[in-house]
Order: sequence, then C-alpha cells, then structure tokens
Amino acid sequence: MHRDIDRVLISQYQIGARVRELAQKITDDHLSGQERDRAEITIVPILTGAMIFCGDLIRQIPIQMRIGLLAVSSYPGENIRTQGSKILGQQLGDIHGRHVLLVDDILDSGGTIKAVVPLLESQGTASVKTCVLLRKDRPGVQNVQADYVGFDIPDEFVVGYGLDYNDYYRNLPDIVTLKREIISNSKK
Repeated sequence: MHRDIDRVLISQYQIGARVRELAQKITDDHLSGQERDRAEITIVPILTGAMIFCGDLIRQIPIQMRIGLLAVSSYPGENIRTQGSKILGQQLGDIHGRHVLLVDDILDSGGTIKAVVPLLESQGTASVKTCVLLRKDRPGVQNVQADYVGFDIPDEFVVGYGLDYNDYYRNLPDIVTLKREIISNSKK
C-alpha cells in the first residue's frame, strides 16, 4: 500500500493540528449562540469518507452532542471524478429544532452539500453548518458555501485519512496522491 503513494500532500501532524483548530472554532461559534450549560449539537458525518475526520473532530468539541448518519456515494468503485451525489441511507434521528453540523471529507464539486443541506433543513433544523476537511481548487466550488474548511488543495485525486480509491487507502494517516500507474492499471 505505501509503495502506491506518489507524495504526501498533507501530513498526519498537519491534519491533527488543523482538526484541533477547527474544533475550537466550531466550539466558540456554537457556544456564542447558546447558553454554555445547555449547548447541544447534532453531528452528521457523510459516510464513509468522513468517519475518521469526524471521529477526531468530535473528540475535540466539548459540547453535548448527538450523532446522525448519512451514507452518500459520489465516487463509486474506481472513479477518480465525482459521479454525482446519491444518498444511500440515513439514520438521523429527530433533528427538528436542533443545530446540525454536517461533516464531509472533501468538497470537490459541491454536489454532496447541495443535496444534503436542503434534506437536513427540510426536517426543521434550527441551523445547518458545514465542515469539510478538504476543499479542491476547482471551478464551481467557490460557489458552494462551507462554514469550516480544513485545507484548500489543488485539483488532484487524493486518498488517506478516510478518503479512498476503490475502497482502499482509507487507513493511511496522511492525505496523499497515488502513483499514476496505480490508477491507470486498475482501469485495465
């Protein structure tokens, strides 16, 4: 697996530091609008890519929380470009009147946020904010609002820290690019 890596784009140490910064900002913003003792939030990670990021993030947020789940597919199989976001399943619980933080791994087309935020809002949430680990430098992405962004990255296909290629590489601790032959060989 490690021999498939072309280069490390963002190290696990950079990720850890940025996750702590994001958690502090989310905590500060959330507590400013609520009584500190009664503050609550519902965290909704987009599965499966955001699970590692979300796990690290929520351990740094000292607010009472619930967790809802959404499974969304954008890169089925060996695709390296989004195929459009499709909601596969949800287990949200009652989010009516709750402050919701949607957590996703990567903002590359905006399709997931555009599909999911209205779904959450339609259930009567008090607010919906979005947090993404990565935001690609791609046309159209600037038109999609993310309230919290970990890193801006070039328009490259990346894996690691929850992001996958054909369901592999999620367990890498860094955000990396793969060697070209890995992607082109699997297409044959």
